[in-house]
Amino acid sequence: MPSDFTDHEPDRFLDLIRSSRKGKFRIYIGMAAGVGKTYRMLQDAHALMQNGVDVKLGFVETHDRADTAALLCGLTLIPNRKAFYKGKALEEMDLQQILNLHPEVVIVDELAHTNIPGSKHEKRWQDVMEILDAGINVISALNIQHLEHLNEIVKQITGVEISERIPDRVLMEADEIVNIDLTADDLISRMKAGKIYKPDKVERALSNFFQPEHILQLRELALKEVAGQVERRVDMAIPKGGVLRHERFMACIGSNERTARAVVRKTARLAGYYSAQWFVLFVETPRESSDKIALDKQRHLINNFKLATELGAKVLKVQHTKVANGILQAVEDHAITTVCIGKPHLSLLQIILATGVFKELLNALSVRKIDLVILS
Repeated sequence: MPSDFTDHEPDRFLDLIRSSRKGKFRIYIGMAAGVGKTYRMLQDAHALMQNGVDVKLGFVETHDRADTAALLCGLTLIPNRKAFYKGKALEEMDLQQILNLHPEVVIVDELAHTNIPGSKHEKRWQDVMEILDAGINVISALNIQHLEHLNEIVKQITGVEISERIPDRVLMEADEIVNIDLTADDLISRMKAGKIYKPDKVERALSNFFQPEHILQLRELALKEVAGQVERRVDMAIPKGGVLRHERFMACIGSNERTARAVVRKTARLAGYYSAQWFVLFVETPRESSDKIALDKQRHLINNFKLATELGAKVLKVQHTKVANGILQAVEDHAITTVCIGKPHLSLLQIILATGVFKELLNALSVRKIDLVILS
């Protein structure tokens, strides 16, 4: 189990709880399954209960880990809601019962979980948002690979497409974000000892997702993400002297699905780092008007607009005969400070022909003191 548990963490969260009637939100982030997120949440529950806090377990997944299951003793678990789907009896967290009981603190595991069809909300993080709105404090957990803006990076690292993801804005709602860290060697040792998965799943896990190089890279992502969140909160709480420039990012996308998705995700990460408002712009030229653009490109655009919205962007669609002029129009209308574009995949002839247009855009942005970021 993680050895860096300190008694002051529950006390600090207790101070947060009592400082406001609004529900407070703590999230534990780990690099992978088995680092001890649920174990830590249950430790918190015991510590808070000893301080006289009404704490209940809304949903806990022990994965049959003996050390974790042992911590359930003495805690109050709200029974799951029974549901039937495709002829199978299933269990789901009982959102309504949590709201009815209205504990001071509720533990909700598996934040990225997808609810059974027919539930009030599609995702568990949406349940948590409603719980917080009701004034109930929440402690929850997720793995780093479930963050939407890291989806492509995680896929490149592990070769695995993560289907259950949460929007970045959920992380921004958290009052505290805590990284549960283990070395790669410790995590692999726990895996081999049968403390994470059952014996019949260990070898497959070690040869796929839990390879040492994968774990190291995921660990780095988790450490950077939490460090970035802490830095942003410090910057907001203690602004440095001088005139602050309020950053506003704008991702410029075309109808190429893959390039556009990369630009959207990377701009989301940049905007998140600066806690900035951001936009996604598509300049519709006469050649790509709604009555002329191919159906597959229309579908790609809609999907990318949806992704941008999920990541917290405001989508802009400007009609113009020239893309560069359309970008400048949006820059001025929305007080943009940084424009993000994808690295063009063009032939040499196209680059030469487009150089004048690019230079015109670059000069115009420079005059307005607007940064231009070219994303690979």
